[in-house]
Order: sequence, then C-alpha cells, then structure tokens
Amino acid sequence: MDHPSDSLTSPLLAADGFAVRHLGLSDEDRMRMLEVVGAVDLDTLLDETIPESIRHRLPLALAEPLAEHEVLGELRSRFADRVVRRSFIGQGYHPTITPPVVRRNVLENPGWYTAYTPYQPEISQGRLEALLDFQTMICELTGLPLANSSLLDEGTAVAEAVSMARRSAESSGGAVWVDENTHPQTIAVLGTRLEPLGLEMRVGPLGEAEPHGCFALVVSQPGSDGEVRDPEFLTGLVDSFRSAGALTVCVADILSLCLLEPPGRVGFDIAVGSTQRFGVPMAFGGPHAAYMAVRDSLSRTMPGRLVGASTDAAGRPALRLALQTREQHIRREKATSNICTSQVLLANVAAMYGVWHGQQGLVRIARHVHRMACVFADSLSIAGVSTMARPFFDTVRVDGVVAEELASACRAAGMNIRILGAGSVSVSFDEPSELADVDRLLAVFGAPRHSSDDDDTRLPAGWLRADEFMQQQVFTAHRTEHEMLRYLRRLADKDLALDRTMIPLGSCTMKLNSTTEMEPVTWPEFADLHPLVPDDESTGVRRVVAELERMLVEITGYDAVSLQPNAGSQGEFAGLLAIRAYHRSRGDDGRDVCLIPSSAHGTNAASAVMAGMRVQVVACDADGNVDIEDLRAKAAAAGQALAALMVTYPSTHGVFEEAIGDICAIVHDHGGQVYVDGANLNALVATARPGRFGADVSHLNLHKTFCIPHGGGGPGVGPVAVRAHLAPFLPGDPVSPGSPVGPVASARHGSAGILAIPWVYISMMGARGLLQATADAILSANYVAARLDDAFPVLYRGARGRVAHECILDVGRVLKGTDLTVDDVAKRLMDHCLHAPTMSFPVANTLMVEPTESESLAEIDRFCEAMLSIRGEVEQVLDGQIAAVDSPLHHAPHTVLDVTGAWDRAYSREQALFPLPRLRSRLYYPPVSRIDAARGDRNVVCTCAPIEAYESALTPVART
Repeated sequence: MDHPSDSLTSPLLAADGFAVRHLGLSDEDRMRMLEVVGAVDLDTLLDETIPESIRHRLPLALAEPLAEHEVLGELRSRFADRVVRRSFIGQGYHPTITPPVVRRNVLENPGWYTAYTPYQPEISQGRLEALLDFQTMICELTGLPLANSSLLDEGTAVAEAVSMARRSAESSGGAVWVDENTHPQTIAVLGTRLEPLGLEMRVGPLGEAEPHGCFALVVSQPGSDGEVRDPEFLTGLVDSFRSAGALTVCVADILSLCLLEPPGRVGFDIAVGSTQRFGVPMAFGGPHAAYMAVRDSLSRTMPGRLVGASTDAAGRPALRLALQTREQHIRREKATSNICTSQVLLANVAAMYGVWHGQQGLVRIARHVHRMACVFADSLSIAGVSTMARPFFDTVRVDGVVAEELASACRAAGMNIRILGAGSVSVSFDEPSELADVDRLLAVFGAPRHSSDDDDTRLPAGWLRADEFMQQQVFTAHRTEHEMLRYLRRLADKDLALDRTMIPLGSCTMKLNSTTEMEPVTWPEFADLHPLVPDDESTGVRRVVAELERMLVEITGYDAVSLQPNAGSQGEFAGLLAIRAYHRSRGDDGRDVCLIPSSAHGTNAASAVMAGMRVQVVACDADGNVDIEDLRAKAAAAGQALAALMVTYPSTHGVFEEAIGDICAIVHDHGGQVYVDGANLNALVATARPGRFGADVSHLNLHKTFCIPHGGGGPGVGPVAVRAHLAPFLPGDPVSPGSPVGPVASARHGSAGILAIPWVYISMMGARGLLQATADAILSANYVAARLDDAFPVLYRGARGRVAHECILDVGRVLKGTDLTVDDVAKRLMDHCLHAPTMSFPVANTLMVEPTESESLAEIDRFCEAMLSIRGEVEQVLDGQIAAVDSPLHHAPHTVLDVTGAWDRAYSREQALFPLPRLRSRLYYPPVSRIDAARGDRNVVCTCAPIEAYESALTPVART
C-alpha cells in the first residue's frame, strides 16, 4: 500500500538547491496562482487533476540531490579510471577539429541550442539561413540539385533513402542490393527497417550486383574498408539498375567528396552520409547530422525537412520550411516517414564548418588526410607489408597480419585500429592526423617512414573532381574570426529562442536547459570518444548510461530501458518492434492491428506502418477522451489480429483520462499490448508511473521532460522503456548481431554524447525536486487556463475541471465570423516578442499552451497579457471598429521597415510595434513580415546565393 509522500504544502527544497533555480515559481507565486485556479494547495490540485487509480504517492527511490557546484565533480568521478587512446578506427566516425568560433558561438550558445523547430519562420530566419547553408553545401559536394536539412544518422539516412526508393522506383521488385563493403552498422539498421515491411536485402560484392527483382541499389564510396571505386564502373552499374527501373543510392563520405567525382555526376539518384567529420565531435556515436541529396524528380517524396525561399508580405525574400513539413502529422499512416525531427544543431555546426573553411580549406583538409594515408601505405609497402592495392582516400587496409595481435600492440602503444578479419586490419586517418601519428603507427607495424612528398596520392587523376564548388558568397566571405563571429551573431539575432522568451508549445515542453547540464557535452570524456573503442576506454560513459537507465526505470515504473533511439520517432518505432517481436515469439504472427486514437501524434501512425502494422483509428468523445465503446468495438473486431494500442497520456487534448486503467484492460483482454507515448511525461514524473498503471512500453522524450535542448529541431533522444516481458526485444547492438530485434540507430547507445544532460538534471533535482517540477507544470497550465478561459475558452478539461500540464484554447470559436484565423493570432504574438503555442494540433483552429515549470509567473503573465491584448483587437473586429483585412492581426508580424516607410493602415504605427506599453523597451523585432508559404512550395528554391538573389526567382505578391 502506498504511503503519502511529503506534502507539497511543506517546504521541500533547499533554498540554495538547483531545483529552486530550475523552477520558475516562488512560494508566493504558487499561493497567488492557487488562488486564481481555486485550489487550496498543490496537493489538492494534483488530487483534482490526476486520477486516484494511477496516482503514485511514494517518493521516487532516487539519490539525494546534488548541489550545482558538486554535480559535475561527481559526474567526472565516473571517469576516474579513464583510458585514452588515439582512434584510427574509422568505420564512419572520425576525430575532427571543431573551429573554436563555431564551438563557442553555436554548439555552446543557448541562442542556437534552445531554439524550437522553425515552424514559425518569421522568427526563425537565422537558423533557417544556416540550414540553407547546410543544404547548399551538401548539394555542392554531392553534385545533386536538392538536399534536405539533415536526418538522424548515417544508418537511418540510408534506410530512409531505401524507403524513398521503394515509393518512387518504377521496379516492382521487392529487394534492394546492398554493397557488402558498407559499414556493418548501416547494413544492420537497414535490415531492421526492411524486415517488418517484407522487403529483401541482398548483400554482396558490387561485381555480382544484379538488378533483377531489385527496386534499389546501395553503394558505398569509399567502401567501408577504404576502397575507392572507379567512377566509370559505378556509372555502368547505376545505368544497369536504372534500366531495370531501380533507384540508386550512394553512401558517400562527406570529406572525400572534396576530392572525388561527386555522386550526382556519376549518375546516382540519391546520396546520403554523415556530416560528423565536419567539425562535429564523435561523442561515442552521436548526435550527428546525416545528409540526403536527391535529383529534382524526388523532391516531393524526400523525407525530412526542406528549407526553401519565398517572399514576405512586402515582397522581401524570406525562408521557410517547404513541402512535406510536418506531413506525418497530416498524412499519418500515409506519411513518407515518421521523422519529425532532424539534427539541426549539428547540421548547423557542420554548415558553419563549411562556411569557415570554404572550398579551399575543405580541399586542403581532404588532401592532408589523404596524404597521411599515402605516407602510411607507402611506408608499409616498402617494408614488405601487404596493403590494399586498390585506390583509397583516408583508410588503408592491411592484409596478411595476425589482426588481434596487431590491434593489441597498437592498443598498448595508445592507439586503436580496426580489425576487419582474422588476417586484416584497417587504419583510418583524419583531420587532426600528423606525421607523428603515422610514425607511431609504423613503429607498431615495424616499418620506418619512407615518404613525405606533399603530392603523394593514390587516386587516379580521372577519378578526381575538377570543378569549382561552394563558390557562393557565404562560403568565401568569412575567413577571419571577427567576420565569422559577426555572421553567427547576425543569424542568432534574427531568431526567438528560449534565451529571449518562453516558448509555450503544447506537446513539446520547451523549458530550461541549465548551463551546468550542458557543460559536459563538450568534455573530451564524451565528445572525443569513438563508439567502437575497446571497453576499457568507455567505462565512464557506460557507467553514466547504466545509471541513467536505472533512474528512468525508477521514474517510469518500467523494468528496462534502451537509450539507443536517437529521436522520439525512433523510440516509437523501437517500442512497436518490441511488441511485434514479442507476439511473434509466442507464435502470434498474425497480430498486426495497431489501434490509435484520432487525437494521437501523427508519428504514431507512421511508426506503426513502418513496423509492419495496420492502423485503425479509435474515435474520441466530445470531452477529448478515448471513446471507450468505440475502443471495445475496434478491439473486438480486431480479435486475434490485435497487436497494440498507442495512446498518449495525459492525452494529446491536455487531460488525464479517468478511464486509462479500463483502456489498458480492454487491450490486454484481447491479447494486445499497450504503448503509452511519453510525449507528455512532464505531467507524470513523480506523480504517476506508466509502467505500473497498465502500460507495457513507452518512448520517453529526453529532449522534452529531461532537459536535452531542442536544438532548433534536434538533437533529441527517445529512449524506449518496457516491462520485463518485452525486455528481450529491445534494440540490438549495431555491430554485434544476435538480438531478436535489430538496431534502430547506428550506435549502440544512440546519441550518447548528450546523455549527461538528463543525468545531471535528475541528479540535481532529486525525487522532491522532480515532484515539485511536475506540480508546478500542472499549476502553471491551470493558471493559464483560468486567466484566459473567458477570452479564449479552454476546449477540454478533466473530470474535475482541471487540465494537465497543457491546455487547448479554442481560438476558432472566438474568431468565428471575423475572417481572422489562428495564424493571425500566432503571428501577432511575435509583435509581443513571444513564440506562438502549438497551432491547430490536435484540433484545428486552436492553440495548445504548455508553460512548463521553468517559467516565472512574470513571464507567464506576460504571455497571458499578450493573449488578452490580442483578444481586445479581435473585439475591435467583432464590433465593426476595424475590418479584419485592415487589422494589425491580419498584417502581423510588423517589421521596423514596415513602420518606417509610407503608412496608410487603419491603425497607428505605435499599435503595430507596441501593442502594450511595456513593449516600448523591446529589443527584438521580426526580420520579415508574414511569409507566403504556399508560394514558396510552388517555387522550390532550396540552395543559397545571398538571400537577396531570390528576388529574381520569386515574383512578389502583395498580401491583402
């Protein structure tokens, strides 16, 4: 029997503890807010919000909280026995040099890492321009005309490319031919993605590649062992597959493209790869930004996000996300992918690496890397050691050795090399490699250095690219640090991120990412670690991983956790794969129906399809709850085919459904498993545990509840947590086959480089701090609901009139008959220096508001006052004082240029810029006015000249 935890009405938190810094509310604030919401105290509010049937009242069994000045020392103690060796392993991961100006001003800058996905482009022009730089760089390097703004990692990018080929190829074949000289982790991830769809993967040498029955060909250039393939041979191979109606994919090393003939000119349809070696730390496997580039005809089936150019209301060029943006929320099970995230922060780092170096610098780095490999190979050959006779770029294969003994000798000398087989190893060179490194390696191989000619090359002249690339001004104009610094500052100044304002996004939980939590990200203990090092080098990281897993097990009530999924979408996929594998282990191969409420995140349906399931939608009732009778009927109709129910809890409508226990029981009674989407875990931590109230599996959004920053659309971590019976079916190791379920990401622990963030957060908050955080999040949402209900009615409430950690405002009802839209309200908030809440999801013409526990009462009040001011402007339209088309709402947001030019609008310049008196001191103004997204979609311009150059490509149309 549970015993009550310490009352929230008594002092819980040390005055100097971290939780007091993380939480935005004081005790006086809480008292005032409780009075507004009509609750006696926080305990009573939680009792009125969370169903008693699921309420967890015992304190979480977590360690006592650490002080902020203690926690990093405690974390560093996990690395006390750290062993450090120089990595020459390669296999898709390479030491690199992050330019300090980029590291400090992007990777470590909250203006970049706390930004939200640029769904509101008018206040995201800086990061959109950076992503356009990324896309342009990728197009230039690959020789293909269109690139997206990053994917999760190389393995998943290849899987996305093959899935796109399946949708787009003329061939009806059900197989993909995969170059056997592809990184093993990539082959493993691809196999995981293909198996549920019933597609065949044929892995073999390229010389035996046969297009018959294939819809795609995957080639690695260079190969995993370093071999560079003859472009003429590849062109012939591509032509043979194209003639059979198949699409072709090149997995290309990003740095090699600075020297080698690019995939687009060889003839490939799609190029993918990792941008890790463009200044992004190895980080024990991630996060890293993958890239994808395609030919024009594939633009509308390409997954991920695409930044493109359009115009604003004044005809000025502007950027926005194009085409398939959020399409998984719109198309659900028909979406091209379940990906709703990318690796924006890391893509921006890679882009700025390209801006900093330009073509000249990148070619110099590529030649340096190749030269180190050539010196090493020449010296071995002269000494009689057998090396790969075929051309190579950065990786030298050595045959005829006792691989284990040689690798052991290298380890003893402080270096790691890759074992390819019993008699073969490979050595990969990288940007920081020097001749001293070559000498240390040669000493182990027993060979002196014999060559140091700067012109050494093992690449035939006809295989090298001879064109100029990356000649756009952005890649030529920032060679001094002060110019680069100013460019980065100009971009950041165009954006609204958490360093300027609250971002009250329902379902996305944008809250404080403390500096102390972020500091370890660039520690060498995390940043400089190759994911395939010997175990003695990764002891510290694996301790942190194991401890974080135990923390999450305790918080969620599940029995096991895998941290491998590197996004919430991948966590969903992994959870459904676990359910599928569990059913199959019991002989229930026919269970393939996944029930999903109509209010669910669109990724749920897309993930279910990827996992080989059939989606059936369950209705919601008028109060936003799952329709129990419809669920009963759908579960009964599915019968022995029922595999799972996916349900978000608290619901996507922002309420704790009273019947969650009944919902779980209905599914279990029909032999199904219950998947609880963890997107709203911020309302559950320390108050309810899904693993104990009926759920079998959840994914957790560490970039929401546990403080990993959103990064402008990534990085994220989406661990999957399961009950004991599903534990054997968690994601497998990408390089150690044998698991019943394969890997869902390229590295065993996914984005391990950022796992210190939630470790530090939980360690500093402790059980009481986490409980207070959940209570404050629920209090803040109910306060917003109470303050705004008269102006914008709250659409859904729980059984006792409370909302969870977010509330949905029925904007459409207020605007009815005005010709105004919810977009107008969202854009007008920009004039208040605020980011809009989530728009029209899960209900059209609404705003879903989540204030979080980190925001102060002053900031929450600032948002409420802005919304009330906007309601006043709506009233002016309703009363006939001003026409909707003439109102400031219709013309929002307003730029400084708008109000300093000719003015003939029906409201004053002052009302445009300063709708409330306090805004006279505002320091942020949107750089562009309302953007015409539809026009941009019709004119997809997705690579960069200076943004002004788009004026000739896009005909301005004045907004009326």
